[in-house]
Amino acid sequence: MLEIALIELIKTICATASKSLHILSYIASVPVPRMDAEVLVLKDVTIPDGRVTDITIQQGIVRHVGSSRPADHEISCSNLIVIPAAVDLHVHMRGGSHQGEKEDWNTGTKSALAGGVTVVVDQPNTIPPLTNVQSYNNRHCEAENHSWCNFAINAGVTEKSDISGLWNAGAMIFGETFAGPSSYGEALSPASLTKALQDISACGGMASIHAEMVSDGTDTNLLTHHTLRSPQGEAAAIRMVTACNTSKCQLYFCHVSSGAAMDAVRDAFIEVTPHHLFLSLQYPDASDTRFRVNPPVRPEQERKNLWNRWNRIDTIASDHAPHTKKEKNLDFIEAPSGIPGLETMIPLLMAEVQAKRISLLDLIEKTSITPSSLLGLPPAGYAPGNRADFALYPHTCSAIDPDMLQSKAGWTPYEGMNAIFPNMVIMNGEIVYNNGTFYRGHPHWIPGRGYIPAAQNG
Repeated sequence: MLEIALIELIKTICATASKSLHILSYIASVPVPRMDAEVLVLKDVTIPDGRVTDITIQQGIVRHVGSSRPADHEISCSNLIVIPAAVDLHVHMRGGSHQGEKEDWNTGTKSALAGGVTVVVDQPNTIPPLTNVQSYNNRHCEAENHSWCNFAINAGVTEKSDISGLWNAGAMIFGETFAGPSSYGEALSPASLTKALQDISACGGMASIHAEMVSDGTDTNLLTHHTLRSPQGEAAAIRMVTACNTSKCQLYFCHVSSGAAMDAVRDAFIEVTPHHLFLSLQYPDASDTRFRVNPPVRPEQERKNLWNRWNRIDTIASDHAPHTKKEKNLDFIEAPSGIPGLETMIPLLMAEVQAKRISLLDLIEKTSITPSSLLGLPPAGYAPGNRADFALYPHTCSAIDPDMLQSKAGWTPYEGMNAIFPNMVIMNGEIVYNNGTFYRGHPHWIPGRGYIPAAQNG
């Protein structure tokens, strides 16, 4: 009887492992076995320290760095910039039956790949919000069926959220948790926020915070939008959240948009977006709704304040929040806040590298290495054992053209700005994008550290 029971146990373990192998491989830093064992070699790669070498890739992992080994496929990189693909910790993929006309997992993740991003983290202020296990699982299934890149999904935080259930279901991060109201997100009271952070801390999770204070008044243009959601209010909201964090939960402040707000952060991670780094009130017409976003686009001096604190920025993420042209063409008071920025994020930063205003190492650190670490992912990179996720860029800039972008939005506030888009993107060791053509790879769901597979969860 003992032998029979042992055999049945082994069968159950194997069945569970078979379904979850791609998940467990990320957590344990073990390569994902695939049917193909083809060897891909990136020839003559110039890595950031100046060395020129070959990178041998097999089964989604960098196997060797140095003189190349026999390969099934070789890619000459002598005239290309090869960097680890980006991880975008803050995207709103929209989709579902209520928001599919804005964006969906198909178009949104193609936009990611075309911009050199192979991992996206979806935010939970969807319709319906991801505040219980059922809504979370539904979102997971939608992504599994349609995503072209690797993905994780955050959990929503409200007074009624099932924190422990969502953690066990695979939630990556909790939030964005709203300490100020925004599109599809209501602000938590200080008491509710304190309790939520206690519950998240008890699980061992991280809370992603949207910190704003909104003054009374009417949003009639970009200047009043900035005034009502001021830098001082943003800094005050960060201090309030810090005071509420009596449990010492790990905090991650989203889209920090001002020098005062950045200076207010203590013992937490800081995320900054491309729109706060590249856009300011100096450029658009005050009524241009394309630039309406929360927190707002700031005066030019605030944009410079962020660049002056470049070394304090932990991650750069897009806060990709697409809306249709029809919605953005409404009067300012009615137009929704949000900017599509997933596909243009790394290309804009690559242009800054080309202009020698930032270093390639800093770009890699803020868009790939640190985000990977926060997700519990082994890094993509140039060393044996690293994930084989790379983006291959030319050395020449081009002007951003909204008609060339993959997002359903069909518009961008960065139109005409200099950028360097990737020629090719490799994900999990496979070419998934090549000069405008997409190839279906093997995208994975990346669960949070608390994930308990259903078979183990009763």
